[in-house]
Amino acid sequence: MPDSQDRIARRIAQGRGDTPADLVLRGGTVWDLVTGEHVPGDVAICGDTIVGIGADYEGSQVIDVSGLTLVPGFIDTHLHIESSMVTPLEFDRCVTPRGITTAICDPHEIANVLGTDGIRYFQEASRLTLMDIRVQLPSCVPSSPMETAGAEIAAGDLAPLMDHPSGIGLAEFMNFPGVIHRDPGCLDKLALYEGRHVDGHCPLLSGRDLNAYVAAGIRTEHEATSAAEARKKLQRGMRVLIREGSVSKDLHALAPLLTERTSAYICLCTDDRNPLDIHEHGHLDYMIRTLIGLGVPPLAAYRAASLSGAEAFGLKDRGLVAPGRRADIVALSSVEDCRVARVFCAGRAVGAEAFAARGSIAPIGRQSVKAPKVSAESFRTAANREETDVIGIREGQILTDHLTETIPIEDGDKRPDPARDLVRIAVVERHGRNGNIATGFVKGFGLKAGAVAGTVCHDHHNIACVGVDYADMALAANRLSEIEGGFVVARDGRILAELALPVAGLMSLRPFEEVRDGLVTLRAAAQSLGVTLEEPFLQLAFLALPVIPALKITDRGLVDVTRFEIIG
Repeated sequence: MPDSQDRIARRIAQGRGDTPADLVLRGGTVWDLVTGEHVPGDVAICGDTIVGIGADYEGSQVIDVSGLTLVPGFIDTHLHIESSMVTPLEFDRCVTPRGITTAICDPHEIANVLGTDGIRYFQEASRLTLMDIRVQLPSCVPSSPMETAGAEIAAGDLAPLMDHPSGIGLAEFMNFPGVIHRDPGCLDKLALYEGRHVDGHCPLLSGRDLNAYVAAGIRTEHEATSAAEARKKLQRGMRVLIREGSVSKDLHALAPLLTERTSAYICLCTDDRNPLDIHEHGHLDYMIRTLIGLGVPPLAAYRAASLSGAEAFGLKDRGLVAPGRRADIVALSSVEDCRVARVFCAGRAVGAEAFAARGSIAPIGRQSVKAPKVSAESFRTAANREETDVIGIREGQILTDHLTETIPIEDGDKRPDPARDLVRIAVVERHGRNGNIATGFVKGFGLKAGAVAGTVCHDHHNIACVGVDYADMALAANRLSEIEGGFVVARDGRILAELALPVAGLMSLRPFEEVRDGLVTLRAAAQSLGVTLEEPFLQLAFLALPVIPALKITDRGLVDVTRFEIIG
């Protein structure tokens, strides 16, 4: 109690100007996201807390922000840091300078490989980063009963992790059929978190099923892909998170829904975004300037990026540049372009010196790829009928189409037909649990030769591989075991490009700049095979996620997600 009283007394004294503030930002203008008004004057900071605005202050340290507009730090309300392909500390260094000061992450990617050890790794990393990483606990490991993951996590496994300082609640409840049909395992987790925050994930759900899903206590939704769908979910009390990832791109479709009226209930998230996209386009800063360019009122865009996220997730200590709030501040040289000049996290200036002082954490999940050695014969598809279920890619979405194509049978096998853009897809179990291999067909890659493979394969993270040549598919898949996971492009019996991700087969130990450059090389190699997709590697990864309609594939076979069953 005495320590708390002393901290409060210091904040009061510095806010009144009785003693110099620890830090003063001088010369800028605060943009109040409640009234929309601009407030001139200094910003006084005591420790990690703002204690004064709109007045003149003396400070032990003064930083000149003349001519800049000060807004609250941006909050990414749902993401998987693993999809950045770098460790949490490198992710921090990658995106915090762009104004992202809070990241509400779901570590279900690493949890699907390593179980609760993966969650604890993220919790420990959250103590070191400049940005505030909030670690939601994964609700669905695996995402469904139709895949083989490296671990299974039940309600009893989550209970000891619930009260970590980084926690908010339960991460996206992907098994929406399990919720609405009252699966006992789903009910156990919902009961464990009753009264706490629970994230949603219910693509295309509507009507009474949507009512039932929300009635379970689920509060947010990031899978809406049309304004009509998002509006229905807003009407049922869900907070809608507009998503713009490397594959799932919903911003343009949902932008018309974001107004000053709705902005209190709409947030922004990236879900899955890689360093190449961050380098070429940006992160939440990209979303903000794109929304404004599409005609969204700037006040609505900046609210959605900060205050609305804070309110939606119960983070009452942030979301405004105002006394008593956490000193997460972005100084902008241009509001319309979201051009970030300076960033402050909990009162610390973001820069090389601050990053160097963070400390480190040992990597985990090495040697996690335990796949069977495969040969060209492993990728044949035995069949006795020509009518074939085919996964149809929708570029820019993780939704797929369930197509039917006629593919002739030759020597007991259905062969890839690149002229019709029908190529082999396979999933190879890599956790050392059963050695399953499933094959099928996919349309939409544009692949003309060779193979592309990776261990980033949502959410079970087995090996996913597409190819025209079976020998190249085997070469690529086997190479992934040798490099501890990652991505490989092969053609004519040789490796054209690869990116090792040895942390659980998901993340690199290299700086994000090197990962970005590696993705440039990979993308060029994929294009040399005829691939037409802008982001083929994550697009491939999502073809194995059996909780997103309509047709997907896991190590257990093709999954009709609409019927929620394996069909072959």
